[in-house]
Amino acid sequence: MEENIVCGRNAVTELIKSGNPVNKVLIKNEKGQGRNSDILHLLKARGIPYQFVENTVLDKYTAGEKHQGVVAFAAAKEYAEPSDILEIARQRGEDPFILVLDEIEDPHNLGALLRTADAAGVHGVIIPKRRSAALTPAVGRTSAGAVEYVPVARVSNLVQTLKYLKEEGCWVSGAEAGGKDIYQAELKGPRVVVIGGEDKGLGRLIRETCDEIISLPMYGRISSLNASVAGSIIMYEVRRQRNQT
Repeated sequence: MEENIVCGRNAVTELIKSGNPVNKVLIKNEKGQGRNSDILHLLKARGIPYQFVENTVLDKYTAGEKHQGVVAFAAAKEYAEPSDILEIARQRGEDPFILVLDEIEDPHNLGALLRTADAAGVHGVIIPKRRSAALTPAVGRTSAGAVEYVPVARVSNLVQTLKYLKEEGCWVSGAEAGGKDIYQAELKGPRVVVIGGEDKGLGRLIRETCDEIISLPMYGRISSLNASVAGSIIMYEVRRQRNQT
């Protein structure tokens, strides 16, 4: 699994226009961006993340190749749509089981969660376009190949996506301290599990959109678990309850 690097204004422009998935674009930080105005317009229109960086950062990624101040990172795998994930569940005759990740920025955590998602029978994973790890080689390695089997949707607005999933009949369970013990919660039926970022947990609007908050019981002095560990335990509790039906 490789993340393709595309450099040069024309090449990056054509990549964006092609509709192929792009993780992010780096643009040389300079006064005014007149010569990059067309690219910036396309990036904003397509909702592709971009960042202004120093020229030395661009040089690091292009190994001496001329980049003209613009470098794009094309996704190693095409992203799905939330509707695609629901369709997979329908085709299997199963209630949807979806994992939503709210700003999981560590690629190793994302990879580990994808690996467990595949093992636990999750139909797909949804991540935000900003402030989140994307499908990079590091994610592929950590997932032990699961990234090739678990559909991943990348959306601009997680709150709107959760509302859409609720309209489609899913119950949304957000994982955070202080909620209902997962071993006492009813986790059967069409289910979306939301795992928050490594440091700050669920965002306020995400939390308010959830139908319920569930928590892992903690008996020691440490008050929280790594996001990928907590998410894995919750996914398997959902699977355990499903297997009882």
